Amino acid sequence: MTWIDDPEFAADRPFGPQTLPYGVVTGPGVGDRPVLAVRVGDHALPLRPLAGELGERLADLVSADSLNPLLAAGRPAWDELRERLVALVTADTAPRGAHLLPLTGESAVQPVLPFTVADYVDFYSSRHHAENVGRIFRPDSAPLLPNWTHLPVGYHGRAGTVVVSGTDVVRPSGQSRPAGADAPVFGPSRRLDIEAEVGFVCGGPVRSRVTTSEVADHVFGVALVNDWSARDIQAWEYQPLGPFLGKSFLTSIGAWITPLAALSAARVPTPGFDHELLPYLVEEEPWGLDLKLAVEWNGTVVAHPPFAAMSWSCAQQLAHMTINGATVRPGDLFASGTVSGPEKEQRGCFLELTWGGREPVTLADGSERTFLEDGDTVTITATAPGPDGSVVGFAEVTGTVRPAEPYEARG
Repeated sequence: MTWIDDPEFAADRPFGPQTLPYGVVTGPGVGDRPVLAVRVGDHALPLRPLAGELGERLADLVSADSLNPLLAAGRPAWDELRERLVALVTADTAPRGAHLLPLTGESAVQPVLPFTVADYVDFYSSRHHAENVGRIFRPDSAPLLPNWTHLPVGYHGRAGTVVVSGTDVVRPSGQSRPAGADAPVFGPSRRLDIEAEVGFVCGGPVRSRVTTSEVADHVFGVALVNDWSARDIQAWEYQPLGPFLGKSFLTSIGAWITPLAALSAARVPTPGFDHELLPYLVEEEPWGLDLKLAVEWNGTVVAHPPFAAMSWSCAQQLAHMTINGATVRPGDLFASGTVSGPEKEQRGCFLELTWGGREPVTLADGSERTFLEDGDTVTITATAPGPDGSVVGFAEVTGTVRPAEPYEARG
């Protein structure tokens, strides 16, 4: 029994006491500035009013307008706060100052981007995705480039265009070269796509050369990511330096950050490789994660990507990202890359799912799609196994496509 009267706050539900993700909300009942909260079922529990119950060490962290101070505080503070919150939400009586705010309905609060994104790195860590894309883009070459099985391939993205779930996606414009054309054209992307990914929110001390065994000291939590992609723009521009305008226009992240500590029961080995890795990429303990994703296209579930199939773990990604002396700092975000499995129904982007637009997907209303049309909505959800048979949840990441904005030349 608990004082929280919400049927969704149970161990067999995604946002029970085993999960307790962090977010920041505004709106009815919040006051004149955003408040840090944890999600309990279908409600937000503001933490600022509970500062007195959480102790002096944590009071300033939970009274902030964002997750930024908590991210910087490091693992000891994260663990202490989680332990105190579990005790508070599972108590028989409500602690002094506690009040619940609905996340649905007319009086619902509005989640906002919960932290300031410092740097953003996107990886390319699904072998199934990489091989499929290689076969589509380079049909006469080997699907994997020689480096792929030796290091986590990635690129630096645009931190300033990371937005919270629910933000509309304005169709980007840029250069592309239509098939058979001799020269590029400019205009709205005709092959707008998604990438179902898992993101890792960093915190703790500023460090370089992080080892695979230190990942828990530098990763605060996990969130779903949709790294929207304009495939026609990308295909024209990406050689030889990789993604640019075809990726930098928008990246959506779930509004609630599930603590890494909630995923102890979800850890699994990665599939591995048939050769030895360089020492800095070797894991002492496995950091693969058994997350099961679902991709909805206008309400129709079109894919079930399995995160356990990813070839590179978050620990290996972070180790590689910092091995050259680059630092990880609070607010950094890195994402897994598209999550795809070996089966067609496990492909985490529409480029793969429709095999470059040649195999349309039929939605529940009978309409067919290859790439996104204006008005389309995509929602990505996920769960993971929790302790003692419970279910750990991840906040959905959703977005609706809006028409491209008209371009006006400026003289």
